[in-house]
Amino acid sequence: MENTETIYRSNFKIGAYTFYQDLRLNQPVFPMSSGGSNSSWIITKYDHVKELLKSPSFIKDQNKLFSQSSREEMNADELNIFQNMMLDVDPPDHTRLRKLVQPYFNPKTIKQLEPRITEIAQELLEEMKHKKGSVDLIDDYAFPLPIIVISELLGVPVEDRNKFRKWSNTIVAASDNMTADFQEDVEAFTAYLTSLFEKRKAEPEEDLISSLLQTAEEEEQLTKAELYSMVVLLIIAGHETTVNLIGNTMFALFEHPEQMSKIKFDQTLIPSAIEEGLRFYSPVDFSTARWAEEDMEFHGQEIRGGDLVLASISSANRDEEKFSHAEQFDVTRSKNAHVAFGFGIHFCLGAPLARLEGKVAIEELLSAFPNIDLNRTMNRPEWKPVFLLRGLSQLPVALN
Repeated sequence: MENTETIYRSNFKIGAYTFYQDLRLNQPVFPMSSGGSNSSWIITKYDHVKELLKSPSFIKDQNKLFSQSSREEMNADELNIFQNMMLDVDPPDHTRLRKLVQPYFNPKTIKQLEPRITEIAQELLEEMKHKKGSVDLIDDYAFPLPIIVISELLGVPVEDRNKFRKWSNTIVAASDNMTADFQEDVEAFTAYLTSLFEKRKAEPEEDLISSLLQTAEEEEQLTKAELYSMVVLLIIAGHETTVNLIGNTMFALFEHPEQMSKIKFDQTLIPSAIEEGLRFYSPVDFSTARWAEEDMEFHGQEIRGGDLVLASISSANRDEEKFSHAEQFDVTRSKNAHVAFGFGIHFCLGAPLARLEGKVAIEELLSAFPNIDLNRTMNRPEWKPVFLLRGLSQLPVALN
């Protein structure tokens, strides 16, 4: 039996957009919790979200906020793995870390991966043709495609992808609730990477991990802790949001058959369908944490130094003041400046790769199975009960 908290989170995902709309209209800077020394806030309006995401007054580095005694109480390994991610640091460390991996993710470099991504998609679709009964589009397609791509880019054996899925799920779920598996999975992930790093040191290859190891050892621009954090982040971020991008966009198309018909008739609309999928069912519901560096007034609310502030990406992307007919899913939408990949210096490094994988995935899927549809004999797909992300636990389809 599902626990009450899990059911609550699943139900919240269903009604979240109505809740966000109410907040935008009535309390756009919303005190999610208060009491004690600090409060937590959710920012819901598009313009306010962009302001938050680019403002240096809201910091990412937790080390600036924890007292020395608080840090000593936390597990040192956890700090090493998670508190050195470029996602969670401020300049100049963020600038230095991003510069190390940026060349691997610029649009020109990513475009060169398209033939291989297409080949992977076609191989997965060929496997799906031999399955009997209902197919789960998440397990059979949306998950393996990006995990294979990022594994090959990093230099990680693809056969280990299911290990990454378990570890990634545990780590992402820990943003809501620390599970019993968390410490065990973190230790397993760390041990795996240690072994892999040793192999790459002995026999470097033409991959990102070999490059990062060389940078850490020879150029000393990357500490050991930063190396582990960087690879963990790239593995998780390199597939987690893309799984949701593919699954969510296909789900929206199934829900809106008239829009599905448009992209089948004109496949040049697939890139704009991807953008609309990113806006309509944003793969990331909330930005990662930021804290107010000092006391300030933010759009009518007094925010104190040390307060936790979260940007609701999903709410911003449905803001009726920014998007015409914001509650409609429209693959022909021309003005679509969504913030699904964030904004400012922390704009998602992997956005070009995610967009390309999404485009190839949907093109090849509709080419292989032009009559694909939801398996409507089964229950409606459910959203995973994870606070930060929006993704489906399953997406059963009939290939027809």
